[in-house]
Order: sequence, then structure tokens, then C-alpha cells
Amino acid sequence: MPKTSAGILLYRHPVPEAIEVLLVYPGGPFWTKKDRGAWSIPKGEVEEGEEPLACALREMEEELGTRFEFAAGELTELGSVRQKGGKHVLCWAAKGDFDPATLRSNTFKLEWPRGSGVEREYPEVDRAEWFDLELAREKINYAQSLFLDRLGELDSVP
Repeated sequence: MPKTSAGILLYRHPVPEAIEVLLVYPGGPFWTKKDRGAWSIPKGEVEEGEEPLACALREMEEELGTRFEFAAGELTELGSVRQKGGKHVLCWAAKGDFDPATLRSNTFKLEWPRGSGVEREYPEVDRAEWFDLELAREKINYAQSLFLDRLGELDSVP
């Protein structure tokens, strides 16, 4: 059975009529030489019995190191996509701001290099950046680009 992740696409208007979205770049040794298609919305795996939106909010806090609170009606569901590996990703959009310089991601441990017996600790998110929609489409995981399209299609992105 494919895994399900949930996340939040944070957006802002740096000037009227323009939209920027916050994307995160994964930490760890697998991603060091990749850029195009490697970026993502802040997201994580939905735990058994967990509500997907609660997961999305938890993961955003864990990956960015900042707690976000949204009032009812401030989150817009953007649906789900299926990534190449089969994982389903659910997404909500929310207007907000975040200073990438304040990023404080949680970490994970990994034996690296494989078979070395040496366990190293890496940040789950290496960095976060704001991108306009055009550049974000180049950076984001291909399947997740549908979330950018859906955000852009909203009648009025507040």
C-alpha cells in the first residue's frame, strides 16, 4: 500500500499581483548534487490514526522550526497527487511568511557511506527558499507542480 504524506504550500505576495511559494530542499547525502525536481513543499508521512491536516501542520513545524497557526478558512485544500514512487501527497495552501534564515529543521540519522558503520546526523531540510511560480515549477518535484497550478488557478489568491 502506498504511503501518504501531507504538507502545506506557504505563499505570499511580495508585490500585488505576484505570488511566491516556499519550498524546502531535503537534507542528507542523496540530494547534494540535485536541484531540478528535488525541492518540495514541507511535508511528512501521515501516521496511523492521524488526521492529514494535523500531520501537515506538525511537519511544517518540524521541518522549518517555526510553529504556524492558521484560523479557520485560512487553509485552502489543493487536493492530492501521486508521486513517481507511488506516494500520495495531500496539500493545503496558506498565506504566510517565513524567513529562511531562521530555518531550524529536525534531524535524522543515517549510516553514511553505506556499509561504513559510521552513523551521521543530517537535517531533514537543508534549506528553504521563496520562488516565484515559474521558477518553483522548475525546482519542485514534478508531481507536486500540480499544487502550484492549482494555487494559480484559484479565483483570487488572497
